[in-house]
Amino acid sequence: MNDKRYPGREARLAKGWFAANRFLILRRSSQLFFLALFLAGPWFGIWIVEGTLAGSLTLDVLPLTDPFIVLQSLIAGHLPAVSALTGALIVLVAYALIGGRVYCSWVCPVNPVADAAHWLHRRLDLPKGWQPKRSTRLWLVAAVLAVSGLTGTIAWEIVNPVTMFHRGLIFGMGAVWGMVAAIFVFDLVVARHGWCGHLCPVGAFYGLVGAKSLIRVSAVHREACDDCMDCYAVCPESHVISPALKGKTGSSPIILAPDCTNCGRCIDVCSQDVFAFTHRFDSKPSHRIDTAGQNAA
Repeated sequence: MNDKRYPGREARLAKGWFAANRFLILRRSSQLFFLALFLAGPWFGIWIVEGTLAGSLTLDVLPLTDPFIVLQSLIAGHLPAVSALTGALIVLVAYALIGGRVYCSWVCPVNPVADAAHWLHRRLDLPKGWQPKRSTRLWLVAAVLAVSGLTGTIAWEIVNPVTMFHRGLIFGMGAVWGMVAAIFVFDLVVARHGWCGHLCPVGAFYGLVGAKSLIRVSAVHREACDDCMDCYAVCPESHVISPALKGKTGSSPIILAPDCTNCGRCIDVCSQDVFAFTHRFDSKPSHRIDTAGQNAA
C-alpha cells in the first residue's frame, strides 16, 4: 500500500507528471480564468464581465446570477429583477446538467485554500479531527434561508467567503486575509475537509441542484483496482467512492452521490486508470483485458 502522505506516486511513474495531475492543472486554470474575467475590469479596464460570482453581466448581454442568492432574496420578500431571475435560471440549468458541485472544484476561488490545507494535513499526517455530520451543511442551508426570511436580507452574502475574497482583491485584502487564514487553519487542524465538505451552504445547495446531473465519474475499470487507496486519499468527499468502486458484481460503477465534486483527482492519481469521466447512463462496468491477455481480476 502506498504511503498515504504521497498519493499519486505510482501514477506519476506510470503515466508521467502531467498525466497524473492533468485535472488538477485544468481546475487551477479554470479557477484562475474565472477570477481573471472578473478582475480584468477593475484592474485593467477590460470589462468583459461586470460583477461577481453572486451576480454578473457578460459583454453587456448575458446575465448570470447565483440561484442561491435569488432564493434568499425571494424568501426575504424581495422580487429580483427579470435579468437576475433569467441569470439564475441559466446557472441553475447549467449546473443541473453538468453537476452542481462542479462549482466547488472548478470555479470557487476558496477551493485552492481548502486544497492547500488538505495537502499539508496529509503531508503532516495529522488526525482527521472533528468531523461534523454530512447533514450539517444542509442544516446550514436551511438556517441561512430562515435568517433571510426573518431579517429580510440576503443573509449569506454578509459573510460569504467568496464574495469577501472578490471584494478584497478589488478593494484590498486587509481583514479578508483573516478569513482566508481561518478557513485554512480550520481545515488543517480542526476538521479535515471541514469547510467545503461539512459546512459551506453554497456547496450543499449546488449538490442538491446537481443531484441528477449528466456528467459523472465512473470506476469503469474497477476490476483493475489494486487497493492502493490513493483515490481515497485525494478525494475531498471520499465516502462517494466505495459504492462505485467496491460495489457488487453487476452494480453500477458510476459515482452517483451528489457530494462528488467532479474534480477528477481520482482519475489523476490512479496508476491503473480505474476511473474516467462519463455520463450517468453509462452504467456498465468494463471487463478490461490485461497485458497477459487474461481477464483482469
